Amino acid sequence: MATSGTTAFDLPIDEIIEEAFERTGMRGNRTGYELKSARRSLNIMFSEWGNRGVHLWKIKQATVPLVEGQAEYNFANDNANFPADISDVLEATVRNNTTATAPVDTALTKIDRSEYSALANKLSKGTPSQYYVQRTVAPSIFLYQTPSSSFSGANFQLKFFYVARIQDAGAYTNETDVVYRFIPCMTSGLSYYLSLKYSPETAQANKLIYEDEMARALTEDGQRSSTFITPQTFYGDGV
Repeated sequence: MATSGTTAFDLPIDEIIEEAFERTGMRGNRTGYELKSARRSLNIMFSEWGNRGVHLWKIKQATVPLVEGQAEYNFANDNANFPADISDVLEATVRNNTTATAPVDTALTKIDRSEYSALANKLSKGTPSQYYVQRTVAPSIFLYQTPSSSFSGANFQLKFFYVARIQDAGAYTNETDVVYRFIPCMTSGLSYYLSLKYSPETAQANKLIYEDEMARALTEDGQRSSTFITPQTFYGDGV
């Protein structure tokens, strides 16, 4: 039996929009305003996805040089190394590259705003051990303690895994910044958003389909690790 031999299926934005409109019962040619409205809804939906948890395909790693006495790291003060698409930071370490063949990573503890605010001297120098993420429009990472002279320079770096924002839906011929396993829920989600505007009587049904597709996609997007089961050993009287 012959097969295609390819695994590159994807949909450009115009076909996603067409599929979504068809699911609302609207067939035929789209007006310019309807296409603009659909692309706007797609971008709004991508923003809403940012509130649904971590999407593994958007996890990236960044490396930023440590600067003596500097607490705040962001795109504004290091646009060559600090990424501009940060949504949140998951894990962070400081790396000592003094011995190039055996770099040493030290994990940092993530603290919240209240804990960071309570620190008495935020500019004290030493070995960084904690970090706080200020999730503004342009996020910043604050280190505590700030790097000392012996823990900064070319051999010392802040390395972190972060969740990147999903890229905007651009030209209609573009593909989206979404992996294949999220294509079903992206299409059903856009159908739901469009039904709110153009076909309210189908909105509830489309929402149920959307949430079902999203639940499956998020489950599949979860991380897996090895599981080991150790049998319990009983001695003497069963204790």
